[in-house]
Amino acid sequence: MSPDDRPDESPDHLDRPGRTGSEPEDTDRDRPRPPRLEWDVVGVVAAGGAIGSVARWGVGELVPHAAGAFVWSTFLDNVPGAFLLGLLTALVYDVWAPTRLVRPFWGVGVLGGYTTFSTWMLDAHDQLRAGALPTLALYVSLTLVLGLAAAWAGLALGRRFA
Repeated sequence: MSPDDRPDESPDHLDRPGRTGSEPEDTDRDRPRPPRLEWDVVGVVAAGGAIGSVARWGVGELVPHAAGAFVWSTFLDNVPGAFLLGLLTALVYDVWAPTRLVRPFWGVGVLGGYTTFSTWMLDAHDQLRAGALPTLALYVSLTLVLGLAAAWAGLALGRRFA
């Protein structure tokens, strides 16, 4: 007799903490279900992401950079983008009436597509490979410090509207 063929000597519902055995067994309807995919939210995130990504590409085309140099295009995406994300956060939570599509469109879509942590790190890696250590230190630290300050400033400005 294999372990799978043995009768269940200890019912599942008795093994769970806090269960005495007098409660009915769980059914499928009691189990958590994955969230339902909301296609309108997916659509606004995709549309916003397309807009933000094209805007980021445009900044990169307008402000090209050389290998090992300070990457102004990514810096100009991330720092103002952090300000706008802070501003949006304050407006969405403290000023505007609730709506379920504003934050996904603007925050996740447009500004999520416009700002880019991955490119910031790729740029830092390229500077490291080029041996541009002072530029790397300046680029990484300035983006981080000014990005945090910009997000805080955007949040503070947005809260003044409240």
